[in-house]
Amino acid sequence: MVNITDPVKRDWVLRNTDVADVWGVGRKMKLHLNGMGIKSAMDLAKADPWTLRKKFSVVIEKTARELGGTPCLELDEPDPPKQEICCSRMFGKRLTELKPIREAVATYMMRASEKLRAQSSLCKKVRVCIRTGMFNPEEAKYANGVMVDMPYPTDDVRLLTHAAVGALDRIFQPGFKYSKAEVMLLNLCQPGEYTDDLFAASQPAEATRVMTVLDQINERWGRGTVRSAGVPADPDWGMRREMMSQSYTTKLDKLWRVSCV
Repeated sequence: MVNITDPVKRDWVLRNTDVADVWGVGRKMKLHLNGMGIKSAMDLAKADPWTLRKKFSVVIEKTARELGGTPCLELDEPDPPKQEICCSRMFGKRLTELKPIREAVATYMMRASEKLRAQSSLCKKVRVCIRTGMFNPEEAKYANGVMVDMPYPTDDVRLLTHAAVGALDRIFQPGFKYSKAEVMLLNLCQPGEYTDDLFAASQPAEATRVMTVLDQINERWGRGTVRSAGVPADPDWGMRREMMSQSYTTKLDKLWRVSCV
């Protein structure tokens, strides 16, 4: 390992690195560079950038400038945390009872909270929406949603699910054939980014540890290994997947089987 922030060591590395070992320089380009007297990375760093651009490409020009100490290739910045998270699915069949819709809302909240914790955010508000099919003229139409303020910013799936199911109970109306439910996490913030008064409640440290263990188990053993009690393993209202494309290149159990007759 070499500390290339030291100019002396950096120059030593450049002088003793063959130009062919520089990223972006292939075997054919090496021959052309050698013909121009460029045999090491140091030679490439001292070469005229505009000549390199005209004879080869802008990539080699930027590489030479980088070797000479001029930044040209920016590092990719991580995507900023999302300001809201939504999980929404069509049911595999029309639902008329409250119980399966509760299961769906709990399932969607489980997935939304996973995304929330993956970006290390906390949620202040939850919105739950349900609706019937909107294109069948023979079906009665209904759509409604409700917003719930959380008692404190949280990523605890238990608290979020309790709030979402309670909101569902307020907007559910019997006599309709429901086709879709939606869960949205709103007013997201990072820990330490919000200011509350001295006596306001905050998420207990125990809840944070439980969520950490939950995510670790599901990451190791597969999503849904540990889940909320209201989330079924194989719901009959799940989205239809009969027409979903097969994963021939990513799943062993989907590989074609060929038999000789």
